[in-house]
Amino acid sequence: MGRKVLFGQHELTLQLTGLNRIFAIKSKVVIPYETVRHVYVDYFDAPKWMLRMPGTSIASLHLYEGSFKFANQWYFLSFGSRTPLVQLDLAGHEKYRHIIFQMDDPMRTASDIRRQLRQAAEASL
Repeated sequence: MGRKVLFGQHELTLQLTGLNRIFAIKSKVVIPYETVRHVYVDYFDAPKWMLRMPGTSIASLHLYEGSFKFANQWYFLSFGSRTPLVQLDLAGHEKYRHIIFQMDDPMRTASDIRRQLRQAAEASL
């Protein structure tokens, strides 16, 4: 699929490969666990007036890869179809407020992320 979620001790990394990496003009996004506020799976329709900064978008194909800005908030989008997507709402990240990406099994991916967040929180106590 061109996307992997890798779990580190203090952060998760969204790793992009192949065409996803080329279209996003980025190979990875590092997300410290403490910045993740919500993890959920839902459909996402990118606003028409989102600015690519940098990235690739083909709205008619629902293809969005890279960094986008809308309503004074930064988004990192990585998806290529209108399917349920993994969505992370962040607070305190160095750049992004929202990370939205496609995975083969979005519910399992979201569950894995939540489990890692719990384990990281327990380890920091």
